[in-house]
Amino acid sequence: MSTPPSPPGSGAPPLISQRTLLILLAAVVIGAVVGVLTFFSAGSAAGVILAGLCGSGASTMGLHLLTGP
Repeated sequence: MSTPPSPPGSGAPPLISQRTLLILLAAVVIGAVVGVLTFFSAGSAAGVILAGLCGSGASTMGLHLLTGP
């Protein structure tokens, strides 16, 4: 008699690790906070987008280096 087939998706590795998800989620939150603070100080939409993207990009690298492998 053969072994029963395993349910689909049970042996597949996750798409991204929990560490990666935590870093990206924290970067999005930090970028949003930077964007909101920039909006309150400058008021321009282009400045908000640029500051939010720069804040999330810099925090992604910083959190990656901070948490280690």
